[in-house]
Amino acid sequence: MERLGATLDNGEPIVVMSPQNVSLAMVEAFDDAVGVLLDATIEYAVTNSSRRFATAEEGFHSSNPPSIYRMAQCTPDMSPPDCRKCLEVLSSKMRSLSGRQNGWLGGLRCHLRYAVYYFFYEAPMLQLPAPPVPAPTPSPVKTPTSGAYPNDTESIDSLLLNISTLRAATGNFDDRNKLGEGGFGAVYKGVLPDGQEIAVKRLSRSSEQGIEELKNELVLVAKLQHKNLVRLVGVCLQEHEKLLVYEYMPNRSIDTILFDPEERKVLDWEKRFRLINGIARGLQYLHEDSQLKIIHRDLKASNILLDSDYTPKISDFGLARLFAGDQSREITNCVVGTYGYMAPEYAMRGHYSMKSDVFSFGVLILEILSGRSSTRSFNVEQSIDLLSLVWQHWTAGTLTEILDSSLRGNINAPADQIVKCVHIGLLCVQEHPVDRPMMSTVNIMLSDSITSLQAPSKPVFIPTASLSAGMSGAVSLNEVSVTEPEPR
Repeated sequence: MERLGATLDNGEPIVVMSPQNVSLAMVEAFDDAVGVLLDATIEYAVTNSSRRFATAEEGFHSSNPPSIYRMAQCTPDMSPPDCRKCLEVLSSKMRSLSGRQNGWLGGLRCHLRYAVYYFFYEAPMLQLPAPPVPAPTPSPVKTPTSGAYPNDTESIDSLLLNISTLRAATGNFDDRNKLGEGGFGAVYKGVLPDGQEIAVKRLSRSSEQGIEELKNELVLVAKLQHKNLVRLVGVCLQEHEKLLVYEYMPNRSIDTILFDPEERKVLDWEKRFRLINGIARGLQYLHEDSQLKIIHRDLKASNILLDSDYTPKISDFGLARLFAGDQSREITNCVVGTYGYMAPEYAMRGHYSMKSDVFSFGVLILEILSGRSSTRSFNVEQSIDLLSLVWQHWTAGTLTEILDSSLRGNINAPADQIVKCVHIGLLCVQEHPVDRPMMSTVNIMLSDSITSLQAPSKPVFIPTASLSAGMSGAVSLNEVSVTEPEPR
């Protein structure tokens, strides 16, 4: 199979903008402030960062917004002149975002982003003062509000359900209604009095948060709405129980289909490609497009549920926040994850970021295409794992040998698209986080407009012994989450 090499071409830039505008009276001042911040961020990314990356914050002279945030990034292999040229081409298209509160412009090699809220996970590299206050403009137009994330936390009351209702719906949490059990607790199928089917997650008692803090967190999680996320429809916090009520997914999780020799025959190429695309879009929303930034930390096949049309929906997002607390920290002493999906820096040292989720997503791509589970060995004598197996066939040019049998020789499964998906999967499981793409970049890669991808390096896989040696907690080989109760 032909290998596609690296290129400096950024592809056709994609522009994404929020529907919310600043007030008409502030547009000119806002655009000027964004421009100043843009120039400073590009300069820093090109000249001061070996990662070709920069973040910045600039004060603004209004309470809405009080600050503007900016990020500029090129792939780290680009030279400073090439990075500058790439970012300046994007900068020239900024006028299309005039007055918009949030915007993103990007391609395969570089991207720019700004927002009126804090969207990165470390202190800004640059701090700019607020520009001078402009002269007052008569008859200012009222600023539209987004309605998505109001300043005042919405009352939990609209989400609360009575425990007696949920006991009746689940047969008092009868084992016959149990759908499964993971690191956060057991899940039961239930039916409400109006006939609505639900899935009730009975959280374990290990959540670190108190009831009031938990309520506030759940209100925020409930605001996360995307077609590729499982919807939280209710909460019950009575009688020492912590119950989360989700929409019911009739086709269960993809692991129950993908790893079953008979069941997986229903997953043709079209469905598998829809799975990859849907998971990628849902993860980008969690990482980059929602105001509440979420790192999943336990993305795996059993946490991807399917509705009646086999649309993938990510579940358990936000639960790491409930159990492990503040996500603004880059290092945790409570590792929540599943062996076979965890990025090496997270499994071994507790370092996590959005790129940890990207690693897990890459593993999912390879599972979906091969029909093989990453938590199993495929050669007992040599303990060959999924990533090593895929890499062996990638370098040998024999990818068809590891594809699921339903994809081999199928005229409806185009070879170029399959190779491209494997290529993207390998880029996502690179050893170093900086070498993995952002999910917004992954979605661009998955589009038909991108034909050339950077060559991947050999991925890393952590043997069970190494993982156990690097942690004081218990390691899950399947569904149970890894916990580490004591600091290192």
